[in-house]
Amino acid sequence: MRLSLAYGLAGLVFVVDQLTKAWIIQVVELRERLSIPVLPVFSLTWVENRGVSMGLFQADGEVGRWLLTALTAGIAAFVAVWLRKARGATEQVALALVLGGAFGNIVDRLRFGYVVDFIHLHVGRWSFYVFNVADAAITVGVVLLLARALLASEPERKEGIQ
Repeated sequence: MRLSLAYGLAGLVFVVDQLTKAWIIQVVELRERLSIPVLPVFSLTWVENRGVSMGLFQADGEVGRWLLTALTAGIAAFVAVWLRKARGATEQVALALVLGGAFGNIVDRLRFGYVVDFIHLHVGRWSFYVFNVADAAITVGVVLLLARALLASEPERKEGIQ
């Protein structure tokens, strides 16, 4: 995969994430409605996530918010550099997904002080964390990186999966 395509994928993830959040905020007005059942296993549910992935490590106050934003930006910078060095298509796609998702959530933190989450999967009394498009992209990217690391042969790890 060409590097420009990988950065394009990251940009696409970012744009789709921001468009879905704008739709949730401005059209659906989910913040005022809090939750809208869509299917028996899926609802649109408003969550202001002030922590990292799945609400872990909550950032209380402005100092925590900016520290978390800086940490996330640092990780995104690391991923952007790693992407430039990635050789295989699988690694590039995975890193592009992580990068686009990270930027989507960074923009939320800068604009609102929290990340807008709204995708809520549930079955009966069981409820999965509420997340967004950026979170989903980051998760898929990390799973691809882990699968590549665990399943690739030694020569493939050195050369990059093509």
